[in-house]
Amino acid sequence: MQGTPLSSAVPNIKPAAMVVTSAHSLPEFFRRWQGPLMTKLKNTDAIISFALVAPSMIAVGIFIYGFIAWTLRVSFSAWKGLLPDYTFVGLKNYIELFSDPRFIIDLRNTAIFTIVFVIGALLLGFILAVLLDQNLPGENFFRSLFLFPMAISYIVTGVVWRWLMNPSEGTRISGLNQIFSYFGWDFLINRWHTTPTWGIAAIALAAIWQMSGFTMALYLGGLRSISDEIREAARVDGASEWQLYRYIIIPMLNPVTLSAVIILGHISLKVFDLIIALAGKQLALDVPAIYMWQATFDGYFFGRGAAISILLLLIISILIIPYILYNLGHEADV
Repeated sequence: MQGTPLSSAVPNIKPAAMVVTSAHSLPEFFRRWQGPLMTKLKNTDAIISFALVAPSMIAVGIFIYGFIAWTLRVSFSAWKGLLPDYTFVGLKNYIELFSDPRFIIDLRNTAIFTIVFVIGALLLGFILAVLLDQNLPGENFFRSLFLFPMAISYIVTGVVWRWLMNPSEGTRISGLNQIFSYFGWDFLINRWHTTPTWGIAAIALAAIWQMSGFTMALYLGGLRSISDEIREAARVDGASEWQLYRYIIIPMLNPVTLSAVIILGHISLKVFDLIIALAGKQLALDVPAIYMWQATFDGYFFGRGAAISILLLLIISILIIPYILYNLGHEADV
């Protein structure tokens, strides 16, 4: 072993400079491959994400926007009868609608129903929310009780309120009229939905009963989001409870009110099953949705029915699109 070089005797030991160079080259190796690898993984995730939502996008495109486009085409056609007739007639169906007395009655009834329904549901829901916000005993029970009607379909609501608003008198009196008669409140006894002019407002009472729990939940969430420090500061400054709600709490609930108005207005424009279940098909209680059904499926006037559908879509869009733009702008500011 004498005279043998150290490098030959221990061949596996590398010089220190080589070890340091290899140690420094490892991070550089990972950095070199990290960029392309992460880009490939991101592209793979994007492809998988798109593949997951693609079926829903295709279904929405076909069964919603595709059918809207087809309905728009039919509204410009002369289709009347079982056999399709796509002869282009322009705005004829729309012009005939606005010259039809029945459609004018429908618009009037929709306006009355919407005003009574939206205002009534907002007021009753807000009052219930304020009461529940006082931390009363049994809050969970009452909250569930007020929300329960929302779980019932409009058909069931219509059947129940048809009995409650029975317009019969004498020995056949029942429902609310019987309660009023029992307590001697004869001035409250009326014919409800059979009243020619304001019968549609009586229909709105059933809708208010069903949807007031929904507005109560919205307002209760808004009230609980207002900090106690704001309320206490107002009280310290000498504000009464009325002034506290009038000048502080209610203005802070404006976004909640806007959301409720949009949702309730959307529901009121599409009302159909509640009226059918409660009062049947009466011209005095007619609304565009019922007219559309009868024109399309009873009279086979598909062109006119499609025109009514498009008009309803436009009216609903007037309500919803500004709300969506408002939310998008608010999120951008945040």
